[in-house]
Amino acid sequence: MQDFLFALNAIAPIVLFVLLGYILKRIGLLPKPVASQLNKIVFRVFLPIMLALNVYKIELGTTIDFSYILWGIGFLLVLFLVMLWPICRLVPERSQRGVVLQAIFRSNYALIGIPLATALFGEEGAILSTIMSAFMIPVFNILAVFCLTLFSDKKASYKSILLGILKNPLILGIACGCLLLLCRMLFSHLGIGLRLTHITPIYKVLNDLSGVATPIALLCLGANFEFSAIPALKRQITIGVLLRCVIVPILGIGGALLLGCFESGHFAVFIALFATPLAVSTVPMAQEMDGDHALAGQILVFTTIISAFTIFLCTYALRLLGIF
Repeated sequence: MQDFLFALNAIAPIVLFVLLGYILKRIGLLPKPVASQLNKIVFRVFLPIMLALNVYKIELGTTIDFSYILWGIGFLLVLFLVMLWPICRLVPERSQRGVVLQAIFRSNYALIGIPLATALFGEEGAILSTIMSAFMIPVFNILAVFCLTLFSDKKASYKSILLGILKNPLILGIACGCLLLLCRMLFSHLGIGLRLTHITPIYKVLNDLSGVATPIALLCLGANFEFSAIPALKRQITIGVLLRCVIVPILGIGGALLLGCFESGHFAVFIALFATPLAVSTVPMAQEMDGDHALAGQILVFTTIISAFTIFLCTYALRLLGIF
C-alpha cells in the first residue's frame, strides 16, 4: 500500500490541475481565448524564467555524470530517426507529421518532469533533472523546429531555421541561466559575495513567476480540451498517444534497466523524460510554424490523461524493484 500511495501522490496533483482547468472552462471562468493567451505567456515568460532559475541554482560542486544524459539524448535521437519513415507512411497530411513526430521526443519535461523528479527523489532528483534540462531542452527545440519546418508547405532557409532555434524562449531561458551561473562562478572566484538571491525584490519576483508556470500551464491544458475534435483526428491521436505513453516509456526506462549502470536518482529523471506527456509548448509552436495545432492540442491532452497511468505504473514498478 505504501508503494501504491507513493506512486499516486506523485501524479495526482497533475491530473487534478488539468481537471480543474476543464471545469473552469465549462463554467465560463477560463474560456479558451483566455487560456490560449495564458499559454503564450507561460511559454514566453514563466517557463523561461523557471528554467533560468533552475540552471542558476545548480551547485558549483555538483559532479555531472554524463552517462544518464547520453542515454536520454541518444535513445530519443535513435528512436526519432527509426520512426521518421513509418510516421510519413502512417500520417498522410504533411502538417500533421511534424506534430505526431514530436510525441516521440518532446516530453513535458520542464513543466511536469522536473517537479515530478523532485517529488520522486527529493533534492537529488531536482539537481539531476535540472542538469538534464540544460542539455535536453535545446535538443527538444532543435528537433521540434526541424520537424515542423521539414513538413511545412512553406520553404524555409537554413538561416530561418537557425534563427527559429536561437529565438526559442526556452533556449533563451536556459542561456540566461547559464550566463547567471557563470557570473556567480566568476564572482565566487574573485571573492565577491554578490548573488542574485541578495537582490531580494528581483529574485522574489522571478521566483514567484517561476512558481506559477506549472499550475497555470496545466489549467490551460484542461481548458483547451475539446471532445468535438476527436473523431476526425482519431488515427493521428492514437499514434501519438501510443508513441508518447507506451513505446517511449517501455523502451527508454526498460533499456536503462537492462543496461544496469544507472542509479536511483537517474531513474527519477528517466520517468520525467520518457513517461511525461507531450510538451505544452508544442501547441503554440505548431500554431506559429503552420503545423496542425488542433491535433497537437488533442495529443497533448490525451497524453496528459493517459500518462497519469503510465507514470503511476512506472513509479510503482520501480518502487517494487527497490529503485525508489
